[in-house]
Amino acid sequence: MLDPIYIRHLQQNAWFSQLTEPFKQFILDHGKKLVIEKNAAVFHAQDQFDGVYGVLEGSISLGYIDVNGNEAIAAIAEPIMWFGEISLIDNQPRSHDAIALKKSVVLQIPGDPLKEFLLKNPYYWYYFALLTSQKLRYVFLEQIAIQTQTISQRLAQRLLFIWLCCTNLSVKAFSAI
Repeated sequence: MLDPIYIRHLQQNAWFSQLTEPFKQFILDHGKKLVIEKNAAVFHAQDQFDGVYGVLEGSISLGYIDVNGNEAIAAIAEPIMWFGEISLIDNQPRSHDAIALKKSVVLQIPGDPLKEFLLKNPYYWYYFALLTSQKLRYVFLEQIAIQTQTISQRLAQRLLFIWLCCTNLSVKAFSAI
């Protein structure tokens, strides 16, 4: 059973709070709390799908290191951010590494039970489409900002976005600014 403090944090997460009660209960019943030590991998690029993850404590770097040691960080997942759904959707190997920047606690929704649940309840794919589209919308907004705004404007917009995320407001509010 997941600690009550983590359940409260999940309930405050924009994505999790939108789920139906049966889907929330599935996640709570099947979710595995994993402690990931600093610099340890949740998964590596090219790994097969093994679940979707939510950060409960700590921070996870989502990126890639090439053969020359050059690192590209796409995002840093912190509480409560979800990651790993891309491979669920496209059934391809992981596209990036997920490495703990410090000792972290993640909730894994294991892959096999999740796939079985979605096969029996295809409506719930909607929620993964929603999660993915929220991230894609942010990428598009960033690309537009890079091409049309000064660095000061982008910084102000980024700080506002962080504030909106921390106060559980929507990306819709962010894109209207």
